[in-house]
Amino acid sequence: MRSAALRVLGATAALVLASAVPAVAVADDQGPDRDFTIEDPRITESSGLAASRAHPGVYWTHNDQDAPLIYGVDSRTGRTVATLTMKGVGTPRDMEGISVGPDGDIYVGDIGDNLDGSWDHVWIYRFPEPEQLRDQTVRATQYDVKYADGARNAEALMVHPKTGRVYIASKNQKGGGLYEGPERLSTTRTNVFRRVGEVPWVTDGAFSPAGDRLVLRGYFAADEYAWKNGRLADDGTAVAAPFQGQAESVTYTPDGSAFMFGSEGKQSRVIRVDREGVTPSPGTTGPGAPAPTGPGGTGASGESNESKGNATVGVLVLGAAAALFVGFRRLVRRRR
Repeated sequence: MRSAALRVLGATAALVLASAVPAVAVADDQGPDRDFTIEDPRITESSGLAASRAHPGVYWTHNDQDAPLIYGVDSRTGRTVATLTMKGVGTPRDMEGISVGPDGDIYVGDIGDNLDGSWDHVWIYRFPEPEQLRDQTVRATQYDVKYADGARNAEALMVHPKTGRVYIASKNQKGGGLYEGPERLSTTRTNVFRRVGEVPWVTDGAFSPAGDRLVLRGYFAADEYAWKNGRLADDGTAVAAPFQGQAESVTYTPDGSAFMFGSEGKQSRVIRVDREGVTPSPGTTGPGAPAPTGPGGTGASGESNESKGNATVGVLVLGAAAALFVGFRRLVRRRR
């Protein structure tokens, strides 16, 4: 695996090149899966992001807080179209990741541990994705989770879209590990996750819709890996992730043609980054799909893609400069 410093430098170099290209105006067709701002004032610490399988253009997220709430946000408007209250689980401690499985269930990772080992177990919550977009209570199943090599902090939870197996990427000062859960999660015993790979220090991750790629992001960089036979199949390729302050989340669009990067903060931005040379998967959602219905689920933000693109470029330039500086200092320290 490449060093963390080289990953930062590689990814941010891509950012500088990308930000040097003028934004291209795109017709505003009010389609889904575009850049958007999370408008809900309750969502101040968006820590995970997952594209809905049942509702085109909707992304599920949650706060990094102790409330059992999941929010469905319409990517056309940035408005919350459903607030889900989980029932049947304890008080969450540190929800950090969310993913939608091939069974149509939503998985939520209450896996954060800022003291790097203060909890002897963490939890995963699971419930069916609702058929209707409205505020409602959902009954969730709670699973106890431990790591085979001891407690640790983690923020990335990924469910494979073909096998349904759950993976967690840990977040430690000296890098992280990729952990594989049992073939099926159990409610009658503790689910032991075992280390199956080495990964960088990351804040979120997601599998591609086809299940052949895995993206992992941190504060300053992101990498996409080939995935084969339940394991990382290469050392990863740098992705031009945007600089977003406290960069916390990433997922793929439902058609697999782009990444969606999110962050914490009030009215935080979710930014789309197209995957080079990737053709959208047939039969999946994309720009122009019908808008979901629900509270605040109709209408457009009124912000043009051109203005959003120009604003994004400005942020990328500043972010790339900051990230290059940090990466250079880390590289120098490593060589001393």
